[in-house]
Amino acid sequence: MARSPAGTPPHPQGAERFNEDQATYTIKGSQPDLEAGLAAIREVLATLKPKPGVYRMQDARGDVLYVGKARALKNRVANYTQVERLPLRLKRMVAQTRSMTIVTTNSEAEALLLEAQLIKRYRPPYNVLLRDDKSFPFILLRADHDFPRITKHRGARRAKGNYYGPFASAGSVNTTINALQKLFLLRSCTDSFFARRDRPCLLYQIKRCSAPCVGRIDAAGYGELVGEAKDFLGGKSSAVQKKIESQMAEAAEALDFERAAMLRDRLRAATFIQGSQAINAEGVGNADVFAIAARNGQFGVQAFFIRGGQNWGHRAFFPSHTDGLDEAEVLTSFLAQFYEEVPPPRLILVDRALPEADLLAEALAGAAGGKVEISVPQRGDRRRLMQQAERNAVEALERRQAESGAKAKINRELAEFLELPEVPQRIEVYDNSHVQGAHALGAMVVAGPEGFIKGQYRKWNIKQAQTNDDFAMMREVFQRRFARAADEDPDRDGGQWPDLVLIDGGKGQMSAARDTLEEMGIEDVPLIAIAKGPHHGREGREVFHFPDGREKMLPVNSPLLFHLQRLRDEVHRFAIGAHRDKRSRAITASPLDEIPGIGPARKRALLLHFGTASRVRAAALEDLQRAPGVSAAVAQAVYDFYHPGG
Repeated sequence: MARSPAGTPPHPQGAERFNEDQATYTIKGSQPDLEAGLAAIREVLATLKPKPGVYRMQDARGDVLYVGKARALKNRVANYTQVERLPLRLKRMVAQTRSMTIVTTNSEAEALLLEAQLIKRYRPPYNVLLRDDKSFPFILLRADHDFPRITKHRGARRAKGNYYGPFASAGSVNTTINALQKLFLLRSCTDSFFARRDRPCLLYQIKRCSAPCVGRIDAAGYGELVGEAKDFLGGKSSAVQKKIESQMAEAAEALDFERAAMLRDRLRAATFIQGSQAINAEGVGNADVFAIAARNGQFGVQAFFIRGGQNWGHRAFFPSHTDGLDEAEVLTSFLAQFYEEVPPPRLILVDRALPEADLLAEALAGAAGGKVEISVPQRGDRRRLMQQAERNAVEALERRQAESGAKAKINRELAEFLELPEVPQRIEVYDNSHVQGAHALGAMVVAGPEGFIKGQYRKWNIKQAQTNDDFAMMREVFQRRFARAADEDPDRDGGQWPDLVLIDGGKGQMSAARDTLEEMGIEDVPLIAIAKGPHHGREGREVFHFPDGREKMLPVNSPLLFHLQRLRDEVHRFAIGAHRDKRSRAITASPLDEIPGIGPARKRALLLHFGTASRVRAAALEDLQRAPGVSAAVAQAVYDFYHPGG
């Protein structure tokens, strides 16, 4: 796939949705030059018309500096040529600009959506950025089975069913699902597990499933539970609770104490869900609530997710690249990016008037399935809820700044202890994981001044060093990692070269990494190996190995030691998790996977018919052709694979 100058793949549907006309004028040299930037902008300006669209400002390398949208492109871009009216921040941007890319759209609302997409893709340094790389979890009640399954879901919503969310965290989803299982006794197992059962599993024994897999409840009874779950998640929780209370009273009156006890437990689960709401959102319905706080040039946005009058969690966000902007501008840009992946509700409550609220509401209407209202609550329950969001925004920002101050101090101590010329902005930590050389892989985690950057974690399947040789594995990982870095970013100005490399290991791992980099001609990347000391079990000491053979240690109660241990433990966790996944895939792999053109459905059909892969291998062509769901062509392909000689 062709890649853009910024190193990101083009939008897969971009050509279908928009008419993109590029006008690129590359000028040699990367030094800021205001006259050169103005010349590039004016050359593009001469070709523009007063149509809605999106523009991208690019530097001499082609990297995107800024993404903006406009009702009339010609008028908006012309503003950048009025240098005397520009703030210092935009003057710097114009001085770095050497080319522009223009995208025309059908409306300003469409331009707003595209702008959010491009900002999320390119992460430009002059745009407000939503610094969050995690997708939000949902509860999915599937609709592709006679007995629907309830489960946690992230990512694209392709499966057929009802989605409820977003939830602020995976923990809040897991807690809610556990309570919902007790309340509605819905199954959470996979379809394959469901089909194999001949007796109830443990969840039935602990009263968290109605065991439809073995007929303990029929389809009609299970469907009634599913309907109640939909009502509860859809905001009719009071009606569901009253229904369960009525059924419990009837069971007690009929002296059916076992059923009454079961209904009592369900009612307790409903009460737990209602009581776990830390925020009173009764009467609000479905809404997202946003409040923004500013302090010392930093911004914090507090979000509450209210669905059916229930609080489904809250999260604080801290947008970056906000210099020179006010709270309303930051919040508007934040919302456009936030709803790029999260489906918007019909009501969005904000703590202040937004300059483009009507345009944003128009742009979000399609994803919401109807008109979206963006309003500032003035009184009643909504106003009380907003006040709580405002308090949380201020407190979250204060905590963030306090933590940032502590992190800055730790980072300065780190640079001093490891004898670095300056505070590292990118730290890479490496480890290997294997069992006696089997399923070996290398892992890298990345940390910045603000913490771990999980979107840049990497893992490598070990290809050459297949023996139980940690040093050879480390050499292979470093050779592959830095050979690619040298090829893709030889000038080291793309932000992907580390300022510090930490290795989980001792002298041997240090020597392997150091020698590998020296062979590649890379001698200016700081290397440190962190190993458990001789008294680790008693005192928690660590030994830090330098490339020149020196060793250092830190006091056992040093905050810097805890910080470095946390970096080491994170790569260890990531490596073990990746290795466990790789080992699990190898265990569940089938010899049929090697046959070209045999997908999961046909593989399942063959295994169900013959029982094992060895019987498939030994089957005659006529037997293969009689297997359900296997065509003559597929049977011939399987037979030819195992009998190449005919």
